[in-house]
Amino acid sequence: MHHSKIVVVGSTNMDMVVQADHIPVPGETVLSGSFFMNPGGKGANQAVAVARLGGAVVFVSKLGNDVFGRQFSQLFRDEGIDISFLLYDEDLPSGVALITVDKGGENSIVVASGANARLRKEDLADVMETPSGILLLQLEIPMDVVEHAVESAASKGIKVILNPAPAAMLSPGLLQMIDILTPNQAEASMIAGMAVTDMDSARKAAKIICDKGVRTVVVTMGAMGAVICEGGECAVVETKKVDAVDTTAAGDVFNGAIAVALSEGKRMTEAVRFACDAAAISVTRLGAQASIPYRREL
Repeated sequence: MHHSKIVVVGSTNMDMVVQADHIPVPGETVLSGSFFMNPGGKGANQAVAVARLGGAVVFVSKLGNDVFGRQFSQLFRDEGIDISFLLYDEDLPSGVALITVDKGGENSIVVASGANARLRKEDLADVMETPSGILLLQLEIPMDVVEHAVESAASKGIKVILNPAPAAMLSPGLLQMIDILTPNQAEASMIAGMAVTDMDSARKAAKIICDKGVRTVVVTMGAMGAVICEGGECAVVETKKVDAVDTTAAGDVFNGAIAVALSEGKRMTEAVRFACDAAAISVTRLGAQASIPYRREL
């Protein structure tokens, strides 16, 4: 079976996670249970998800020349990710995320971007020359780099999947070059300019975003599933009912899974169903990369 190569461009962060009874309000100190460190960052999570789910993946990211940076390159190698385009910044440290998870699995996150903020357009020159079928991006790297990568891919006929997370305003020109946009509830609300609360409003928002020139919009609605909108037609994909422990990286697993399914020639609805199944497994486990399932588990 021919699998097209997937290029993931994005962030790498070391997640420092504390499980607490509840997320503290300003000025409050919560004495909590456990702490663990877990490799994360939306870009890295998506690259690992692609690798574990059976895709051929090249990852482009900028790390610090530090302990975490060295740890990451080894980890990526162990996952079977092509790291020939990884970059190191001499001055800035690797990205770090401070995450608090409450007992219901909700989280609050602060990210210190470090080297991720130093990813430059010219850092992508070489990787964009390597043959690939899909480019997968998120928004934890500078927006001008995202726009440059999308333009470059669009001009080469590479399929672009943009996960618009964390939420940010996207220029009309950028939206028109995107093949597949995968916002969650909050991101879809922002991009469509309307409140998304249920499947009905998700459908309306997806249509609005499609009208802005995006070819396919997939709004992820957590436990409710996902809405796919293509050419004005919308469909709902339900998700398996599971007991959620930690939703960190569920969206990343979803995006990596969509890329893998499409690289194998699956149709959009099938790809989204596969992605929902993969994400459903990930929320039953703690941690970001630690929770990413392998293909055999599906």
